[in-house]
Amino acid sequence: MSSKSSDISTVIIVNKSRQRTLQVKTKHLSRLKHYASGILAVILLLSGAVVYLKAQNQRQEQEKDKLLSQITKLKGSIPAVVVQENKTNNAQAYIQGIEGKLQKINDYLKNRGLKGFSTKAVGGNGNAEAAKLTDEESYSLYDEYLSRLVHTVAFTPMGYPRISSLTSFFGYRSDPFNSAHAEFHPGIDFRGARGDEAKCTANGKVVFAGWYGGYGNCVRIAHANNFETLYGHLSHINVKVGQEVTAGQKIGEVGSTGHSTGTHLHYEIRKNGKAINPIKFLSLNN
Repeated sequence: MSSKSSDISTVIIVNKSRQRTLQVKTKHLSRLKHYASGILAVILLLSGAVVYLKAQNQRQEQEKDKLLSQITKLKGSIPAVVVQENKTNNAQAYIQGIEGKLQKINDYLKNRGLKGFSTKAVGGNGNAEAAKLTDEESYSLYDEYLSRLVHTVAFTPMGYPRISSLTSFFGYRSDPFNSAHAEFHPGIDFRGARGDEAKCTANGKVVFAGWYGGYGNCVRIAHANNFETLYGHLSHINVKVGQEVTAGQKIGEVGSTGHSTGTHLHYEIRKNGKAINPIKFLSLNN
């Protein structure tokens, strides 16, 4: 069914060069006002939404700035606590390090047959100058001292190569093979049975392991500070030249090889190649 002529309106669009006509249903022209009102309403609604969202964003930014300001104030009150906590942690770390070194020293001493010392009380020496140092400085100096002490104890011959009584001492004595003559005994002798362990008295490096004249089966070990220890008359050698050894390690077994009148362990300490009295190194107090 075709539309009536009254239902259609003609809109003429004129410009400089030509004229155009556009036919539109009359009902749309009558509703144009309503269309414009709807479009305006949508524009106003969108504009309101934009304004609202912008306001919300501004409020959020203000809250964020306020929160950051509060956090900054809180951080300002934290450093003292953090510093104190760090001091406590550092102090604990220093003390744990000190206790570890003391325990290592005790282990070295026990491996040599020496009694260790208590690690319950750790502190200064009462020096007034020390009181002027901070805790960190005091702990650091103490820790450095103990590090040197650990090295000294580890590499200095100390203690017993075997736990037993002594049968002969350092110095001149009657020649056991000829009582009419005297001889210089450059070490000390420990009583023992064949096969008993002979232990190293300090960390070091084996420089000789084999037959060594009157010493029979012999082990010589070089240590720090030009110290050397010698273990003679062994029935068996458990180390070889060039081997690194530690305090308390088994280096051989007691015997009666070489120039010997019976089963025992001959032990020497040498400094710069010269024999010194090992008695001075058996006790920590000496």
